[in-house]
Formats: sequence, C-alpha cells, structure tokens
Amino acid sequence: MNKKQRIMLGRIGLTVLMTAALQFIPTTGWLRLVFYLTVYLIIGYDILRKAGRGILRGQVFDENFLMAVATVGAFSLALYQRSGDYLEAIAVMLFYQVGELFQSYAVGKSRRNIAALMDIRPDYANVYQDGKLVRVDPEEVPVGQIIVVQPGERMPLDGVVEEGFSSLNTSALTGESLPREVRAGSEVLSGSINMTGVIKVRTTKPFGESTVAKVLELVEDSASRKSRSENFISRFARVYTPVVCYAALALALLPPLFLIFFKDAAWSAVTFETWIYRALTFLVISCPCALVISIPLSFFAGIGGASREGILVKGGNILEALTKVRTVVFDKTGTLTLGVFEVNAMHDDSDNDMHAGAEQLLEWAAMVECSSSHPIAKSLLKAYGKEVDHSRITDIQEVSGKGITARVDGRQIAVGNEALMRDAGVEPCHCRTVGTLIHVAVDGRYAGHIVMGDVMKPMAKEAVARLREAGVTRTVMLTGDAKAVAEQVAAEFGVDEVYSELLPADKVSHLERIMQAYPEGKVAFVGDGINDAPVLSRADIGIAMGGVGSDAAIEAADVVLMDDEPLKISKAIRISRKCIGIVWQNIILALGVKGACLVLGAFGIANMWIAVFADVGVMILAVLNAIRAIYVRKV
Repeated sequence: MNKKQRIMLGRIGLTVLMTAALQFIPTTGWLRLVFYLTVYLIIGYDILRKAGRGILRGQVFDENFLMAVATVGAFSLALYQRSGDYLEAIAVMLFYQVGELFQSYAVGKSRRNIAALMDIRPDYANVYQDGKLVRVDPEEVPVGQIIVVQPGERMPLDGVVEEGFSSLNTSALTGESLPREVRAGSEVLSGSINMTGVIKVRTTKPFGESTVAKVLELVEDSASRKSRSENFISRFARVYTPVVCYAALALALLPPLFLIFFKDAAWSAVTFETWIYRALTFLVISCPCALVISIPLSFFAGIGGASREGILVKGGNILEALTKVRTVVFDKTGTLTLGVFEVNAMHDDSDNDMHAGAEQLLEWAAMVECSSSHPIAKSLLKAYGKEVDHSRITDIQEVSGKGITARVDGRQIAVGNEALMRDAGVEPCHCRTVGTLIHVAVDGRYAGHIVMGDVMKPMAKEAVARLREAGVTRTVMLTGDAKAVAEQVAAEFGVDEVYSELLPADKVSHLERIMQAYPEGKVAFVGDGINDAPVLSRADIGIAMGGVGSDAAIEAADVVLMDDEPLKISKAIRISRKCIGIVWQNIILALGVKGACLVLGAFGIANMWIAVFADVGVMILAVLNAIRAIYVRKV
C-alpha cells in the first residue's frame, strides 16, 4: 500500500470513528451541522476539489461532479427540512471513497503483478576494467565486449557464450519453466537468469536493440492500443454522464411543476423535496465508474496474463481481434518444423560398379560442402561427425542454385541437385523417400544420393488439433518446398489445405485469395518472422513464431510467441476469448444493475443506500472480475 492509499485509509478510519461518536453526542442546530460538515469535508474534500477544477476547466460531467452534487444536495436538503439527518450524505461519500480505495489497491496490485512478471530489465553488467570485475550500466556496454554473468544474475545483453557452462531460466521471456543449458558457442538472450555456472559472454547487440529492451517496449506500447470495446466505453462515458445529469435535473423539476399545474401549491411544495431526493439518488446510481475502470483493467490484465505465458500481444485491439479468428495460415519451415535439416536416408547406386557405400557417400558430400554456410551443408557436416581434413580437398567451386564441385583425394566430386548432375553429364536417380535429395557424382559417374528432411516440431500436430478445439474452422499451409514434401507434412499434421513451391511474393497473393474466399472471420498468418514479414503484415493478425531476438518478427507481427511452441497459438485465442468474455460480463453487470436501480430510484423505491450499492458495490464486483483476466495458466 502506497503513501496516498495509507492517507486515504486514515481518513476513512477517522470518518468512521467521528461519525460513530456523533451518534452518542447530543447536539442540535448549528453545532450539529458544524460537526457533521467537518466529518464530510474530511472524507470528501478531494472529491469537491476535483469537481471544482473540472467545472473551471469546462470538463464538468464526470464521477466527481456527480458525487459532489449528490452529497452537497443531500446536505442541503437535510438543512432545508431542518431534520438534522446529515448521515446519508456522509455515508454516500464514505462508501464512495472506500470503493475508490479498493479500486486503487486492486489496480495497483494488478499492475505490480504484471510488472513483477515482466521485470526482466537488468540492472547492471559485469565487465573487466584494469583486471578487476566491475558493474556498469548495460547501456554503456559496446558490441563485442566480454561480460561475466554469475549464478543468480540476469543476462544483461544478447550475446554468444565464449567460456563456461550453465543452465538458464528463460521463463520470463518464453513462459517455459524448464532450464536451458548453454556452453561455448551458444546464443544467450538478455532477460534470462543464469542459474548454475559462471559464463563469459561476448555481446552481439547494444542494449537498445537487445531482446529485453524490445520486449519491454512492446509490453509498454500495448497499453496504448485500445480495443473497440475500450473506445466504445470512453465515448459512452462522455455522452452518458451529461445525459444522466440532465435527466436528474428533469426528474427534480418536471414532476413537481406538473403537479403544481394540476394540484394546489401547498401539496406540491412537499413533492419538491421528494423529487429532489430522488434526483440525488439517481445521480449516485448513475456514476459510470464500474465501466470506466473495469474495461481497460480487463484488457490490461489479459495482456499481462498472456505475457506471463510467453505471448506478447500488441494491444487490446489485437486481443479483441483474436477472438474472431476462424482461419489460420501456417508457414512450414520454422513454424511447423524446426528449420533444421537432418539426414534421413542414404542410397548408393547399385547399378554401377562403384559401390561407394553410405558412409563413403556421406564423407564425399561433407568434404565438398565443408566451406559452405548453407543449412544443408551444416547438416551434412553434423551427420558426418568427424574433423574434415582440408588438405585432401582442392578446386572447390560453387555453382549458384545447383550445388558444389571439388576434387577430393584427386577425384572430381559433384554434390548438388538434379540440374548439377545433368551439367556434369550424369543422369540422377529418383527416390521414393520424400525429402530434399542431395545427389553425388564421382569422376563423371553417379554415386548415389542423400535424403535430407526438415525436423518436425514434436507438438505441431497437437497444436493444429488444439486450434480446432479453440474454434478455428480452417487451417492452411503455404511453403516454398516441393509439392511432395509439402503434402506429406500437411497430411502428417492434419492441415486442411496446402500450397507449395511459393516465393515470398506468392505467399502474399495466396493469403489475399484466402482472405477473400473466407470473409466470415479473421485470418491469422503464423510465420518465422524473418522471410515472412510481408505476409505477417498483410494478414488480419500476424503471429511470429520463434520471434525472440528477431527484429522482423517484432516489427511485422501483431502477436509474438516468445518460444518456438505452436501450441501457444490456440492458447492466445483462448486467452483473448476469456478476456473479452470478462469485458462483456462487466458491461452487462454494470448496465443491468444501474438500469434497474435508476428506474427504482426514479419511482422512489430505491434510496441512497441502494444507490451506494449500485455505484460502489458494482464497481468493486467489476474490478474483482476484471482481475481474473490475468490468471490464464489453465486456459
């Protein structure tokens, strides 16, 4: 509880004690008025001050104005009637302030919970200066600097491990509770926590471009993007408040004037007081606090809850749009698959007399590809698993778009696709195994081929099934891979439609056709956030997979999944639906209770005590309901 809240709690306590004491002190007349007026000013002076400032600034119609008019009116009415009953006015202000204190505490607690969950900003970085380890501001550390991260410390910057072995807790970034082991050569992300060993890291990005900086900026900016529901409530409150003020004025004046016209003045004089009291009750009931406070809080809590699960949503408008997703379009590589190739099969050519054997075939391919940076080349070297003797290799030549040729132990080796084989005068052999074929020719004769396949994500099939459970009616895959490979992957994962052999520009045009063909709901595109940036931008909702540390993902996507887990797509949709459900529950609760109480107040059935419940009670219930949006782990 902050200082302001403690002061308010003290004022509430003092008001309760003084009001209770006045019930036992026999006072009458002006002395009684002074005592009760003192209590009223203790509990309500800030509301009166805010209402006065609003009037001076021309911003008259707000909740402070409604409370000021209602309570001052109740005081004046008691004074006019000489009843000495000032308790109602004080009670209305007291319960209103109790509600405001509760709302302030609840919102503050909600914000602190979210801030704690997203409190990943590092305070310092350890660097060597003059042989000593000193702490410096992460913003002062240049790219390429060696930093030391000790157990229990937060990773201050993105980088590559130069020395040491440890486990990292990345839950603040990805929502994944399992630790990640790192060693020399491993990439590390700022915001994660070093758990076990001391590691030395060479920084690769300045702090302003690091993962932690981008995540914090994204979460902060999300609050400024209002949904349609939030904008509607803001516009509604601007119109609603003056309307109820004029309605209260009409309720106070028109019925008595009507009665004066048709009845004698003596009887009508009594009704003026009755209708003024009803109008004041009407004002207390009509205060729109429950809507104005709980709706933005619901979206704020929903975004915070999603962030805790490693799902960054760029604003309430995106959260609201997610509820309408009916079609999900996937990229393949890096989304449903890991984007990491592995050797699935090796077939030598048994029709010639070479009989190289699978191991020899792999050795030739690895040696020829040893200088290439292509992912397939790296996968071949990994499968070979031995140190390459570069002295055995000469005359390496890369043939663009086809493959590589080289001399290994004096023999001319060609490794690549069918086009390279035909250039070498060799007819390649076709394979029934689905995958990317790497053909090998030796001294102008076909030696065999290696089948490479992209590794499937373990949970991708379940992720597609979960989307159907979440209300998605159609799944589509767009990929640049060959038709046979694409259809096999689509069949394995249960994707409804597949389009293959597409360039990035083709993906955009196909997405537009899908959006035109299925206009009944929103279309979400899920990509790796780098090659698919144009499609992410074009879709109704762009969801970046594997977006941690990717500038393209954070820039182009509306939703960034902080790990590579496709299961989070359905979870994001379910979180959005829970949040929007809570928003509508609060709208219906507030408008329903207030509407009923306004009618009862106009007819004199509801008094000030019921009015307090219709205002403060409904606000407390709506705020409590809104906070539920942050608890999404079991969604």
